Amino acid sequence: MFSKSKASPESVQTPAQRNNGNVRNNSGHTFSIIASDVEIVGNLNARVDLHIDGKIQGDVTCGNLVQGEGSIIAGKVIAESARLSGSVEGSIEANDLVIESTARITGDVVYTNLTIAPGGQIEGKFRHKSSGGAPSISRTTVDISKVADPLILGTEAKVA
Repeated sequence: MFSKSKASPESVQTPAQRNNGNVRNNSGHTFSIIASDVEIVGNLNARVDLHIDGKIQGDVTCGNLVQGEGSIIAGKVIAESARLSGSVEGSIEANDLVIESTARITGDVVYTNLTIAPGGQIEGKFRHKSSGGAPSISRTTVDISKVADPLILGTEAKVA
């Protein structure tokens, strides 16, 4: 514990380098976190993945998006994939979209693959991203809290 020997250079640890608010996950991808006490007014464009717990008043464009339960996005969302748990007041466009049970969406949804957990609420039109131009579903309010299994829509509509 209290020895007179000095630590060898190999055992000395240097502090981790800062990376401007970006974090690397286990797969090596970089993502940025917008904390719950952060409010952004204006559009947010990111080349990295985003985890949003705060409030955004503007459009969000990113690779992959994870939205926390208390988060509010008032604007359009465009992402390769999105897992939404908070409130979105605006249109959403994502290839892979997961709407969690706590999500409240007001706006049109364009998707390739869609999963809606029981309890997730959406008010808007759904349109599948397909080359054939699948017909839009008319405006509707969906409250799937009474559905036993989550609804999964892909290239063909199906119930899991």
